[in-house]
Amino acid sequence: MMLKNYLLIDDKNLARFDELYRDYKRMYEDPDNCSPKFIIRTPVKLSSTVRERVEDPIAMLKAELDILRSHIEIGDDRVPSVRVQFGTAQVAAAFGCRMHVFENSLPAAGNHVVKSIEDIYKLRKPALDSGWYGKLKEFTEIFKENLPPGVHIQHPDIQSPFNNAYMIRGNDIFLDFYDDADAVGYLLDVVTDYMIELVPYLKNMISDDREWFFDWGAMWKGAARISNCSLHMISPEFYTKHILPRDKKLLKAIGGGRIHYCGTSDKVMDQMFKIDDLTGFDYDANHHNLWDICDKIPKNITLLQWGDPPEAQQSTVERLLKGDWPKKRNIIIEAQAGSIEEGRELLKRLRASVPD
Repeated sequence: MMLKNYLLIDDKNLARFDELYRDYKRMYEDPDNCSPKFIIRTPVKLSSTVRERVEDPIAMLKAELDILRSHIEIGDDRVPSVRVQFGTAQVAAAFGCRMHVFENSLPAAGNHVVKSIEDIYKLRKPALDSGWYGKLKEFTEIFKENLPPGVHIQHPDIQSPFNNAYMIRGNDIFLDFYDDADAVGYLLDVVTDYMIELVPYLKNMISDDREWFFDWGAMWKGAARISNCSLHMISPEFYTKHILPRDKKLLKAIGGGRIHYCGTSDKVMDQMFKIDDLTGFDYDANHHNLWDICDKIPKNITLLQWGDPPEAQQSTVERLLKGDWPKKRNIIIEAQAGSIEEGRELLKRLRASVPD
């Protein structure tokens, strides 16, 4: 099954996307003169399971295009992009972790390969095509052969130095901070150095653009996203001392990027906002307030707010619809609608609520 004609983007939408790319760039380069963006999610019935998609690149691409189609029909600010969806454990798999494939959830790490503190010091950087990265390259090539005109490929999921170190070592890493902090530092450094080499390798697979990348349906300054999902299990002090220096090193080396943070600590976020090469940031509306964050985040960092479950975003959306907007303009708001028609109406109301 060939998919080049499966989702055709007409000239009107192609022109709209060209302007959308320019405005996404303004969110970083000229944040006072950009417009907030809205990504409206609606239920999409897919014809394959996650397991089937992980085994078949055409099935995976078809599902990605089916999701994209709903956004094009709504006319929201999601960029036309798809991703090879192999889950969170791709870096861990390169270091030898087994990948567990589920029927209807993305693959995850199935074991932890470092069993003792002593084994940490035996760890070395793997080859760039280790683990699932050979399969990722194969899927990416098939994606590129079948992409409809105007559709781009999003950056693969690389997680972060600490997320990956946690998957490689497991829960014992929390005791290692106390028993042998130098060993944790060694593990973090090996993982960080590997990621620094990995990002341009992956970037070359998907794009010739060295300054911008596609991720989570938006366009961002830099090269990649790092996901700091595991930080809620350590203190802000541990983050500042052990993890922050590696996040800084990674983002600087790859030319900047954004951070995903689904934790609860304002102190951790405050430290992240001090990273010079941070260009974008997303967080969960369950735990943080849009207006409070806008008051302290640096102006040129694009902010994305989402909610899990989506209902957590509702109070923010209702406040915005009343015209109560932060002064910050470079904001991306995810919202949920029950259908395409409801999504169009919500998008219209949100755009009308933005102050001039």
